[in-house]
This record gives sequence, structure tokens and C-alpha cells, in this order.
Amino acid sequence: MLLASPLCWRLFTQSIRRPPPPCKHFSILRRCFSSTPPMGKTAKSCEANSSASIPKDETYLENVIPKRIALFESIQNQQRLQRLALSPDPIKIELVDGTIKEGKKWNTTPLDIAKEISKSLAANALIAKVNGVLWDLSRPLEGDCKLEIFKFETDEGRDTFWHSSAHILGESLERTFGCKLCIGPCTTRGEGFYYDAFYGDLGLNEDHFQRIKEEATKAVSEKQPFERIEVSRQQALDMFSDNRFKVEIIKDLPEDKTITVYRCGPLVDLCRGPHIPNTSFVKALACTKASSAYWRGDKDRESLQRVYGISFPDQKQLKVYLDMLAEAKKYDHRELTKKQELFFFHPLSPGSCFFLPHGARICNKLLEFIKSQYWKRGYKEVWSPNMYNMQLWETSGHAANYKENMFVFEIEKQEFGLKPMNCPGHCLIFDHRVRSYRELPLRLADFGVLHRNEASGALTGLTRVRRFQQDDAHIFCRESQIKEEVKGVLDFISYVYEIFGFTFNLKLSTRPEKYLGDLESWEKAEAALAEALNEFGKPWEINEGDGAFYGPKIDITVSDAMKRKFQCATLQLDFQLPQRFNLSYSAEDESKRERPVMIHRAILGSVERMFAILLEHFKGKWPFWLSPRQAMVCPVSDKSLSYAFELRERIHDAGYYVDVDTSDRTIQKKVREAQMAQYNYILVVGEAEASSGQVSVRVRSKSDHEVMTVDGLLTHFKDLVASFQ
Repeated sequence: MLLASPLCWRLFTQSIRRPPPPCKHFSILRRCFSSTPPMGKTAKSCEANSSASIPKDETYLENVIPKRIALFESIQNQQRLQRLALSPDPIKIELVDGTIKEGKKWNTTPLDIAKEISKSLAANALIAKVNGVLWDLSRPLEGDCKLEIFKFETDEGRDTFWHSSAHILGESLERTFGCKLCIGPCTTRGEGFYYDAFYGDLGLNEDHFQRIKEEATKAVSEKQPFERIEVSRQQALDMFSDNRFKVEIIKDLPEDKTITVYRCGPLVDLCRGPHIPNTSFVKALACTKASSAYWRGDKDRESLQRVYGISFPDQKQLKVYLDMLAEAKKYDHRELTKKQELFFFHPLSPGSCFFLPHGARICNKLLEFIKSQYWKRGYKEVWSPNMYNMQLWETSGHAANYKENMFVFEIEKQEFGLKPMNCPGHCLIFDHRVRSYRELPLRLADFGVLHRNEASGALTGLTRVRRFQQDDAHIFCRESQIKEEVKGVLDFISYVYEIFGFTFNLKLSTRPEKYLGDLESWEKAEAALAEALNEFGKPWEINEGDGAFYGPKIDITVSDAMKRKFQCATLQLDFQLPQRFNLSYSAEDESKRERPVMIHRAILGSVERMFAILLEHFKGKWPFWLSPRQAMVCPVSDKSLSYAFELRERIHDAGYYVDVDTSDRTIQKKVREAQMAQYNYILVVGEAEASSGQVSVRVRSKSDHEVMTVDGLLTHFKDLVASFQ
């Protein structure tokens, strides 16, 4: 870690009491703080926006930004001098294809290597990976290494691109509002970025987006390089002393944590990085949403404003994405339910959904589908309590790490909590009697109700709720059984998602820096997961160091019909809970006790969230097997009404959802209304059908019809359900 010496730092802190010297970005700073708008088109733009009065903390900007830049440049210059004093020893750089490139330690950068490979790669490269660690393209290599270089088309490239775009957004927000920036990551769902900031009493909305975009566009046009320095804890505290949010982050960092600061133009930000080479790569950027958020997700802390954004290397990709968002908005599950009467929320129970009869039909179909697979795949369903004494959560570790997300209350002077997950309860089930190796693998499934105390501002339809159910299961097995069990879960996931029409990607997330258990067990588990993935046969990627602290995991990312990505399924190994609960089983030698491995897995994930995803994925047009409105009988007149009810009775008794339109509307209007209500089949019956015992069948999305016998219709329905159509 390259740091300024204590003496230099002391001298520098004394010098900053004097006005800082002019820097290369002086013209940018002058524009930021100048109250006089520039001439020309920009001036007209400023006049146009002046009517929308935006409060701005000019004093904060004028004092803080020059100070931070001066500190940054001083440390950067000292670190450059230190680097020049280091010996530029020859190093070998191994590329992905095995090619070896020569370089110089502390001198050669990944961008230098990219230029040697091709001009095209150098022009489009965004980020590198050095020995598995993400690395700025402009950061000198520090020794022999394996080097990978990524463009926008890769996950590493996109995530870095969007993280850097968050800094551009942060620069714009700070310039425009003089706000105190908090955090600005790319989103966990892998689509864009956001920046949280403190604005006092100001609330942001779409009316502010144009001003924000204008400032961001300026930053892009200036081709501001992303520059990196490493700082001591005290240097970081001095640099961000005017921002209490950054100070809190710094103080919470581990003592041995390397602290890095990045700069682009006038923005100096606490950030672990890495970043793209400069701002000009972001050729298309848009703000997508503004909302409130709590600092660190704590409802008792400061209220922040969160601005979401999306960016791409060209305008065409941005247009495609915005068109997709507009399409998705038309099929938002919160709007579709109003037409289909599936569910609603009430302020007297925030975050807890009321499923109406038609919505409950879909939920039951989903659960029946999963239960039928449990029967075939050797799972055993259990029912477990909804609340437990907090002693359970202390044993599991949730009391120390998750209590703020739990609903906790007192009963007879003892503290209890509603369960936010099933795993500790399943450990009690495993441990309630002596277990034998012959019982393993033991696959316990549970559809119990879970509660998590999500912040009210985070609640979003069915996708973020407080009360929900999961198709939760835990597999207790021996280490030697991990591979086969994981293959079984992957096959289960593939089977279900293919029926839904989803595609999915797989990543193996390996041991993080801080982990529980011994290295040998981790290596065995990771090898078993890798073997299972290889034998499963679908392409997968390594996600180094992103496993949970209690075990490696496989991340499953789903893509729906609108190419949106979601994470629903879960597949995680756990060494921690079996150890915490001291679980064991008798081995072949009955005098010997062994500890099981626990596999957490869910296919649907939250049933509520999957409901929302499927509703939008099918655009409200449920497939017949899952539909809450499978058939509508439309009598042509009162003369065929009795036959319509006879037909309804037969279809109902066969196990299908069917209604009769008894209104006095014309048959054309009845058919149209049934289509609009998303009935899969419209069954028209007149006097001819009544006398012949047949039915005129019309499919929801087609204009033609077919005359069928009732038996033939029921056989057709049975085939549709059996084939999940």
C-alpha cells in the first residue's frame, strides 16, 4: 500500500490552511461555483430551468470540493514519486489463452497489454482482472500475474461500467444540489445503478431529471479520468470530514482494510473501485426513478433521496432498454391485478398481501405443482412453528446479525421472534432424535409463513413484502453426497423454469476472505459444486470470493420474456448451522458421530415474488394449467341457458375453473368481455349445441372456433394441464 509519509502528511495538513494552488480542473470548478451561466445554448438552458428553483448549498461546494481535490492531488503526487523509486523488475503476464506477455513491475498497466493485443480491445476494454481481483486498466501491475480484460458485454464490464456511471451521477447530483453523497453502487439485480444522498428537506422527482442529466452529460464530454489513490484512515477522515455519512463508513471499516479514494473531475469519492478508464465511455445515460431511502436501511436514521439510472456505451442500447421498461410498465403486476382481481394491500397490514379468490387459485396451483415434484424427488414436507423463543435465534446467529429485520415481541417476560426463515427450525427437526447415516440425504420441505421487517419505504407490490411463503427446503447430507444432491437441485430448477419459459444463468460463488470452517472442507465443497455443474451440462461461471461466509453457493439468475433478470432460486451449502446446533448422525461405526452438511434450496423462492414475476412474464395471459379463469360458457340466449349450466357443472366436476355469463349482452359482447378478462377458452352454446350435446370452442387469442364434444373438450383440457400449457 502506497501512502504519504506521516511527515509529508503533517506538512500538508498545515499547508491547506492557505488557499489551494490552481489545479488542472480549475475551469471545471469555476463553472460549478459560478453564479453566472455561460453564454449560448447553455445559457438559454439555464434560463429555461431557472423557473424550477433548486436549493443548492453553495458554501458547502465552495469549501469542500477544492479541499478534497487539493488533498487528493497531494497524496497522488507523493505516491507517484514513491512508485518511481521502486525497481521496475521484469514480470510475466499470462493471458487467458496461455500467452505470456512481458512487462515491468510498477510500470506496465493492463491497458498497455490491451494495446499490444489489438487496437479494438484497447478502445473497448473497461476493466481488468489480475489474479482473480478486479483491477483498473490504468493501475500498474505489481508482479507476475494472470490477466483478464473485459468489455461491456461481460458481467464484470457491465458492473464496472454502471458503478462508474454512479460516480458520474454522484458528480452531477453534487454539482446541481450541493448534497452530501452517501453510497452509489451498481444494483444487485445487475441493471443500472443508483446514488443515495442527503438533501435536507428536498425531495427529488422526475422534474429534476433533466438538470441531473445535463450535468452528467458535461462530465462525460470532459472525458474525466478515473484516478485512484490509497489513503490512511486519518487521511480519509480528514478528506471527508464535512460529510458525516462518509465519516461513519470510514470509522466502521476494519483497522486493516485498505482504503481507496477515486476522483473524476471535481468529484472525489470514497470508493473501493475499480472503475472504467474515463467518463467518455458512457455515451448514453438516463435517470429512471427517484425514491426515498433510509441511511443504512434504518428507519430511525436520516431520510435520503435515491436516484436510479441506467447507462450504455451507445444510444441504441439505451433506447432498447427504455423501450423494454415502457413495455414492462404496461404489464406491471400492480396494475394487472386491478383488472384481474388477484390481490391487494391494505394500510392496516402494510407489506402483507390479501390474495383474492382468483389469486389464491394461482398460488395453490404453484404449490401443488412443487408438491407433486417433491413426491417424485424424495422430499418430505414438514410444518414448523411461526414463532420461536429468541434463544433459537441466538444459537443460529440471527439475533446478532439479523434481529433488526425480525418482528420481536415479549410473551410472559421472554423475548420471541416471528421466523424470517425456516432453517433453524429444520435444524431442531433434524436434532429431535438420533439420526443414522442411512437416513441421509434427508430432504425437508416447508411452505411455512415467514415475516421480515422490511422498511416501509422499501415495500414494493409483491416483490418486496413483510409476510411471504417460500418453497423452502433443506437437505441434510454427507460431504460425499453433496455433488449428487446439487445435481438433483439443478435438475429440479431446470425442469420448473423450462415450464415457466424462463432461461437462466449459473455462477459458482467461492470462499470469501472471511469464512467459517476449515479450508479442506471448503475446497471439497467447491470441487463438488464444480463437478455437479460440469455434469449438469449448462454453461457456468466462477464468481471468486462471493460465497456466503458459511459455505459456497450457486447463484441462479432468471431471464423472463422481457429479458429482465431476477434471482429467485437459492442453492447454498452451509457448514455453520450444523456446527452451531451441534448436529450429528451415527456413521457406519455406530460409536462414531459425524456432522452433516446442510444445503439451503428454493426453486420458486418467495411465492409472492414469483407470482408477480409470472404475472408480468405472461403479460397477464396465464397459461391454461395455471390460469384462475380457464373457461367461460357464453349462452347465445336464455333458451340455451340451462344447457350452459349443465356444461359448467361437468367442467367444474372435472376440476377446472369455469363460469357462465348470464348477462343479457349480445353474444359478441360476451365473447369480447371473456377475452378481456383473460379466460383461456370461451365456450359458446346455442340451441344447436344444446340439442347435439356439443360446444363451440374459441381460444382466447384466436378468432376462429371449433365445435367439440364435451368429452373431447375435457380430454383436451386434461392434456393441456398434463403438458403444462
